[in-house]
Amino acid sequence: MSMSTHVIGFRPPDDRWRQMKAVYDASKAAGIDPPQVVQAFFEYGPPDEAGVEVDLDGSDAVREWKDDSSLGFEIDVRNLPPDLHILRFYNSW
Repeated sequence: MSMSTHVIGFRPPDDRWRQMKAVYDASKAAGIDPPQVVQAFFEYGPPDEAGVEVDLDGSDAVREWKDDSSLGFEIDVRNLPPDLHILRFYNSW
């Protein structure tokens, strides 16, 4: 099993996010699956209070960095979308 590291950004919740979250919550409270459009909006997972996820893998802002004994990412903040407020780095196995 190998590990991979990812970088994602988040735009803060806006009116659209709050509307979709209300539908998501109402659906769950009623014991039904949220509508497909709501599931797609939240990338088929639960809503993240950080806001709308923006995948940064492969963007101009993120590039892999390594030297002889380290491996990671460099973020060029000048190339990030201006509406991103949170960056999340995570490892998955």
